[in-house]
Amino acid sequence: MSGYAWWFVAGFGLLIAELLSGTFYLLVIALAAGGAGVAALLGAGFTVQLVVAAIIGFSGSLWLRRSRAQHKGAASAALQNLDVGQPIRIDEWTNGRTARATYRGAQWDVELAGDGAAEPGEFLITDMRANRLIVRPRR
Repeated sequence: MSGYAWWFVAGFGLLIAELLSGTFYLLVIALAAGGAGVAALLGAGFTVQLVVAAIIGFSGSLWLRRSRAQHKGAASAALQNLDVGQPIRIDEWTNGRTARATYRGAQWDVELAGDGAAEPGEFLITDMRANRLIVRPRR
């Protein structure tokens, strides 16, 4: 079996492992093995093949890490807290900008966000800090 065939078999094996595990890092390493296989197919020496695999694997891993870090933000926070955006009814405010309200069958501390008036009515949950719901008027 030729040198490039070993690289392609290794890359295919890593691709199968990635499909079974769901980690994208194995996909990057499979692509690196495929790149080394292409280098071998073009007649490059074993050292060059290793360098090609290392460059593709390293740069792909850095790219994957950066792209995952960028997605961690408000969007992932909203996915982690499914209460954001849900309506809540507040019948009485106490101490100006705080209240107690029933939400999902339990009593919660509620705080009014922004400069809106603390009047009874319908509100939307905008954030959750510890056991306190932060709300804004529903318009």
